[in-house]
Amino acid sequence: MRLFGVKADRPRSGLIKSFLEDNYVCAGYPGIGDLEGCGREDIRERLLAAGDYQGHELEDALDSLNIFVHVMQDGDYVLIADEEWAYLGDLGDYFYDSRHESVEDGTAHRRGVTWLKSLPRTGLNPAVEALLAADTAVTPYSGVLPAARVDLWLAEPVGGREAEHSLVQVDQATVAEALDVLKAALHSPDTDRRERAAVAILQYAK
Repeated sequence: MRLFGVKADRPRSGLIKSFLEDNYVCAGYPGIGDLEGCGREDIRERLLAAGDYQGHELEDALDSLNIFVHVMQDGDYVLIADEEWAYLGDLGDYFYDSRHESVEDGTAHRRGVTWLKSLPRTGLNPAVEALLAADTAVTPYSGVLPAARVDLWLAEPVGGREAEHSLVQVDQATVAEALDVLKAALHSPDTDRRERAAVAILQYAK
């Protein structure tokens, strides 16, 4: 498992809220179509054909999209943040939603996310804060990550658990259904899946 920082495009106010409420993150870079099955050089050609990227901007876009489509894996962790709060989630697979391909929207390149934890940015480990401060849209954490304990990189929020914050509101029936799915996953033959389910249940139980 790895940890990645994803930066929301600041001019698009409300994007973080959309990530949290609709359970996804995006890479940006509209106008280049579905990247499922595209290799790194295919992505480069798509970016060049779009005509909006060149030089360092082209290389940054290429690196971010290649990481988002190919390097990230189902079960890795993602961290996003606004000015005050940071949010940790469990990543799903890449998918392309053509309804959001416009330049004004620009969120067509997506990965599903199960959000696990939120806390004030003042409580972040300095290494994680540096990850969020990176200039690129998608940035991998380069240090060694303790298996199933990404929370070790997050300090306790000021004021204890009561200070934790979330924009996501979910009804109790949905929560119960999600817990049933996680409990079933505890008996999966896939070790990583069992581990992720255990982490999610323990996070909920806090």
